[in-house]
Amino acid sequence: MGSGFASAGAFLEAHPELQFVDLLIPDMNGIVRGKRVDPSALAKVFERGVAMPASIFALNIQGTTVEETGLGLDIGEADRVCLPIDATLTMEPWQKRPTAQLLLTMFELDRETPFFADPRVVLQNIVNRFSEIGLTPVGAYELEFYLIDQENLAGRPQPPKSPISGKRPAGTQAYSIDDLDEYAEFLADVLGAAREQELPADALVAESAPGQFEVNLHYVADAVRACDHATLLKRLIKNVAYDHEMDTTFMAKPYHNQAGSGMHLHVSLVDGEGRNVFAGDAEQPNDILRWAIGGLVATMNDAMALFCPNINSYRRFSPEYYVPSAATWGVDNRTASLRLPGGDPDALRIEHRVAGADANPYLLMSAVLAGIHYGISNRIEPPPVTIGNAHEQHEASLVNNLRDALRELGQSAVMAEYLGSQFLDVFVACKEHELNEFEMTISDLEYLWYLHTV
Repeated sequence: MGSGFASAGAFLEAHPELQFVDLLIPDMNGIVRGKRVDPSALAKVFERGVAMPASIFALNIQGTTVEETGLGLDIGEADRVCLPIDATLTMEPWQKRPTAQLLLTMFELDRETPFFADPRVVLQNIVNRFSEIGLTPVGAYELEFYLIDQENLAGRPQPPKSPISGKRPAGTQAYSIDDLDEYAEFLADVLGAAREQELPADALVAESAPGQFEVNLHYVADAVRACDHATLLKRLIKNVAYDHEMDTTFMAKPYHNQAGSGMHLHVSLVDGEGRNVFAGDAEQPNDILRWAIGGLVATMNDAMALFCPNINSYRRFSPEYYVPSAATWGVDNRTASLRLPGGDPDALRIEHRVAGADANPYLLMSAVLAGIHYGISNRIEPPPVTIGNAHEQHEASLVNNLRDALRELGQSAVMAEYLGSQFLDVFVACKEHELNEFEMTISDLEYLWYLHTV
């Protein structure tokens, strides 16, 4: 950790105005938790780490500890040690008072054993398995999100008024430059803040619903770092929006009559010389790419709870919004679950199109890489390629609700092997707790239907 101490000192020298440092660690849901400390504590954090409770990874979506995980009272709410991640100490451009941020990952108290329930650790373990066969996963995310008004209607979201026209958008044309102009200052600040934080966001696109946008991240030759980028970019987008008196949501389906928000993952593998082992003709995939597709198809239902981890996630699935409903693959086909984009044969990759924007990037990447490694290791052949509209050719076969998805995940030998059965027990316990609480809640619709009729 000595080099980290030196970089902390250099950072403090470069930013004498610094007033606070946010120590960040993403939880099971991908929500960033942590502590805010005085800059004088930074050197100690780099040298010795900082204590945080293991129950950070037992929190449900409401921020309450799920005791069924065994990480709360059963272990006395005990601490573990969180250590800094290299090259993640940056300023937070949106803050009115000069504030920095530092990303952490959790270890056992020996400071050497990664903590099993940290999703970043789960992913790193899978990446290590690729190293054993001489391959490195490379990837990038596309994130969709909605801008919403800070004043919601009876708890329901609505698009914000345009800072330019003062009008609230009622419709959006996909790829519309005019819609980008309406929110130009916000979007420019997002890209500017991303540059300051060295997050490789390079494009913003107006999507197919009022106030919906997509931001694209560059490919990086480090699957874990790609997830760091996605996690920190989500936090950045939310905070820049607050500066513009707007809010954002990465909820999978905030409006019942509009497109949901997805998180598409582009992934490929490179060998020791940096060559893309998927490279070639997309119409005739080579063995490694074919087996990777086969593994992803074979494990797609096993991993649905990781792609779609919330009750709302499953409301996004609808043919008219290009959301797949079966485990399919196609060449430059956006109706398929797995798309091989056209273009440069040397840049051939898999675009995984199943997950919602509400997924934890580390767990989405973990599930995808597990499927790829499993497919390659077992030489799994994929089904025939889908040409044309996948929705018309394949019956819906993907799990369509969280309870069934958790059951599939809990019974999956493949996911247990790659992500660890101990980790899956914690994840499933957290999500089943949320699901049970949701199902015990009496909705407005129930009162409307039953109160005066039965």
